[in-house]
Amino acid sequence: MSTASARILDGKAVARSVRDEVRERAERLIARGVRPGLAVVLVGEDPASQVYVRNKDRAAQEAGFEVRTERLPATTGQEQLHAVVDALNADPAVHGILVQLPLPEGLDADAVVARLDPAKDVDGLTPTNVAALVTGREGLVPCTPAGCIELLDRGGVELKGARVVVVGRSMLVGKPFALLALARHATVTICHSRTRDLAGVCRDADVLVAAVGRPELVRGDWVKPGAAVLDVGINRRPEGGLVGDVAFEEARAVAGLITPVPGGVGPMTIAMLIRNTALAAARLHGVAWDELAPAAAQG
Repeated sequence: MSTASARILDGKAVARSVRDEVRERAERLIARGVRPGLAVVLVGEDPASQVYVRNKDRAAQEAGFEVRTERLPATTGQEQLHAVVDALNADPAVHGILVQLPLPEGLDADAVVARLDPAKDVDGLTPTNVAALVTGREGLVPCTPAGCIELLDRGGVELKGARVVVVGRSMLVGKPFALLALARHATVTICHSRTRDLAGVCRDADVLVAAVGRPELVRGDWVKPGAAVLDVGINRRPEGGLVGDVAFEEARAVAGLITPVPGGVGPMTIAMLIRNTALAAARLHGVAWDELAPAAAQG
C-alpha cells in the first residue's frame, strides 16, 4: 500500500509573501505622495465579523495603509448606511471600501454593494466589477478566488489545458474562480447539489476546488491521483474546531497538492484584499501597478 501523500500548500506562508510584496509596492506609492486608504464598514455586533475586521485592519496597517473602520449599530437603517457609503465614495483619501457581510436582518446587502464606487470595490462584488470579470476587462477581482489562483501559481500548477472542477456556484467563490480559470485557458466544470454523479465528475479534475460549505463532502476516492485540491470551505464542528469541505486525510493520500483548513485558502483572502486596496490606490492616481514592483519582480 502506498504511503505517498500530497504536498501541502501553506496558505499562511504564501499570504505573508503576498503581503510583504504589497507593503513594498505601498512604500513606493507613499514615496509618490499616495498612502493607500482602506475603509471597512461594520454594521452590528456579529462576533465572526468583528474578528474578520480586526484581522483586516491589522493586515492593512502592517502594509502601511491608512485604515478606517466605520462601526455602525445593528439598528442602522438602509438610508443611513447608503449615506456612509456615499461619503466614503467621495473621500479622496479612501481608495478601498469593504462592507463587511453579512449585514443585519432587514438591510439590503445587494443595494449597498451596488452603491459602492467600482474603482474602490476591493471585494470585487459590484455589478461593474462582475461584468469586467465576465468580459475580461480590467477591474477588481473577488479576493478569495484571486487568492486561489495565486496559490496555484505559487504551487507551480499550470492551468492552461487543465481540467478544473469547481464544487460550488456562489458569486463569492465558485463562479468568479471558474471565470479566472477560463481566462487561464483551463477547461472548467461548475458543479452543485444537483450535479449527477458528482464524485465521478470530481475524479476527472486535474484541479479540484471545493467551495460549497458542506463539511468533508469531498472524499478521498473523489480525487484524481496527483490532482491539486483547493479546499475553500470553513465549517465549525459541533465538538469544536474547523474542518473544510474536503476529507483532508483521505484526499491527502491521493492528491498531488492540497490546502489545509485552517491555514490554506483562508489567509489568502485578506492578503488579496490588501493587494486590491494598493492596486485601487495606484489606479485612482494613474500609477501603473508594474511601476511599483520590487526590482527583482521587474526582472
